[in-house]
Amino acid sequence: MRAPRKSKPKPPQHRLGPRGVGDLSGGSSRQGEPLLCFGSYVVIISLDLPYPDDCARLFAPLARQPWAHWLDSAWPACRAGRHDIITAWPRATLVTRGLETRIESMDGHFKLSRACPLQLLRAQLGPQVDAAVAPFAGGALGYFAYDLARRLHRLPSLASNAEGLPEMAVGIYDGALVVDHFDRTCRLWASDDTVGRAWADRFLASLRGAPAAPDFALTGEIDSSLSPEAYRRAFAQVRNYIREGDCYQVNLALRFAAPCRGHPWPLYLALRARNPAPFSAWLNFPFGQVLSSSPERFLSVRGGLVETRPIKGTRPRSEDPGEDARRKAELFSSAKDRAENLMIVDLLRNDLGQVCVPGSVTVPSLFAVESFATVHHLVSTVRGRLRPGKTALDQLAAAFPGGSITGAPKLRAMQIIEELEAERRGIYCGAIGYLGHDGGMDSNLAIRTLTRADNHLRFWAGGGLVADSDAAAEYQECQDKARALQEVLAGFR
Repeated sequence: MRAPRKSKPKPPQHRLGPRGVGDLSGGSSRQGEPLLCFGSYVVIISLDLPYPDDCARLFAPLARQPWAHWLDSAWPACRAGRHDIITAWPRATLVTRGLETRIESMDGHFKLSRACPLQLLRAQLGPQVDAAVAPFAGGALGYFAYDLARRLHRLPSLASNAEGLPEMAVGIYDGALVVDHFDRTCRLWASDDTVGRAWADRFLASLRGAPAAPDFALTGEIDSSLSPEAYRRAFAQVRNYIREGDCYQVNLALRFAAPCRGHPWPLYLALRARNPAPFSAWLNFPFGQVLSSSPERFLSVRGGLVETRPIKGTRPRSEDPGEDARRKAELFSSAKDRAENLMIVDLLRNDLGQVCVPGSVTVPSLFAVESFATVHHLVSTVRGRLRPGKTALDQLAAAFPGGSITGAPKLRAMQIIEELEAERRGIYCGAIGYLGHDGGMDSNLAIRTLTRADNHLRFWAGGGLVADSDAAAEYQECQDKARALQEVLAGFR
């Protein structure tokens, strides 16, 4: 996306660090619109680079760098996504564990706070005005774990915290490399100040480095948090709650885990090859890694327009074209799946309505079937327009965590999940994405997502339970969703 221009004389070209950007291969520079951030106007500059044939190869030299992140559209295997966003070396980081958030600057200075993590993040982003310069030209990028909801809702503390990763981990970045697969462009965006130019020079130099080539392997068998019998007992309890009127739908999930050794970058490459998805992500932290192949958008905010695209309804793909078409048609016509999807659409309409202009929340698409590498999904789209004075962070707080992976009503469903799932979900069913200094946002729902920490690899799979659900069918749906990940892991034994 080209930076918008004003009708005025062309400004002088900017320089990134000690050398002119025109000296770089394929590069040119251009001044963008001023953005309001940190209380003052900041000029955003961009540098054109050659369009990459393979974003994985482009990112590989950064893959093991702490706080290096890649929001991966899985193009061209998955053509639903448009942008890849790559960044590293944050100006500051925010890491929340329990009631405490550590805010650390790049020089190592830090402070601890017990304030709401999202309010602390708001202070780092500063005033937000959506200038639509680029999808992401700087701001916050990272993850919000499902368990961050404990800071937003009253929830019991019953399940164990086996994963042990922070509830929130985001970096504040001075720029990013954005690859637009529709326009076939590759641009490095950065703030035109001393720190931003230094960041851009460092980033460009890093792309010329040697690619990461770590070794990774599982060192034991994959176990599950719920056996078939334990799942049936939990299922029966959910059915009882539904009959008693506590809830209409609860998303019940299984945790899978195995010991491992090494760095999982090769696993991510195998995952994106086997299960390409438009909201994939690789996040590398000092304390672990997040590998996501999510097909689901949680929240997008651009130009004040909010969009969420819940998935509720799944069928496994078949290699036989006729059988695959039959399963797709069955999903589209399934009264049960449509009812579940509609419950979540209504829940999300309410979540958006808390922050959006009254009457602006619409459902432009209901019950669309979208096909991915291993499954068909039933997807709906809900949109609204932010009220004046409201921001993407306000919408995140109102809608978090996503309704499609909790149930309805949301708070009671989350309380039941805490009671029946033996372990806390961690990052699973949270969100991965960015919030720009310009007010823009995009995020996934962290499903089809693996984490590596403390020499253990973990992932989850779940499904929504309603009054007429069948225990065996729901357990099988969890296995179907997990199968693609397990097949990838089979190559690392």
